[in-house]
Amino acid sequence: MFIYNVKINKTRYLKFILGILALICISIFIMAIFKMINDMDTNAENTFIEDDFKKSEIAHLTPDNYTNILKAVHENIDTYLGQKIAFSGYVFRVPGLKESEFILARDMNINNNQTVVVGFLCDLEHAREFEDYVWISIIGTIEKGEFNGDIPIIKIEQIERIEKPDNSIVESPDDTYIPTSALDYTH
Repeated sequence: MFIYNVKINKTRYLKFILGILALICISIFIMAIFKMINDMDTNAENTFIEDDFKKSEIAHLTPDNYTNILKAVHENIDTYLGQKIAFSGYVFRVPGLKESEFILARDMNINNNQTVVVGFLCDLEHAREFEDYVWISIIGTIEKGEFNGDIPIIKIEQIERIEKPDNSIVESPDDTYIPTSALDYTH
């Protein structure tokens, strides 16, 4: 009969197990960091809210990006000062507006049976020529105005009457919305 006596060094065995666990933890941490970086790059490329348009370009608002851009501009007006913008909506007035002002509005869907009016305050010398609820398309420049606090105001440069579009209702800002205050935006 053959007898083999094995003596296990518990300290060495424990160090080996702890070393393996440490390597696994470090590997998981590194993979998580790479995944976060990759997700940020993907979001920046695929789901950004057209937040990186150049001042020399005209930013075109569509029903798909309307509320994301509206929210971004309202949250960080100074970032967008001087930006040219083009979009359509209907003329909407509220008490307290100047003769030259109106809101270029859209109805935003907040649930299946309810909408609210959202839009940009606009300034046009001959604003009274356009009655409430008339659909128009504009090109203008974002400036800082005042209506119950600082607010972006669109100084209209071009305007034309249009028919109400089929896709007149816009959706709420989506969960891919990225606040501009977290971005490094240079003019």
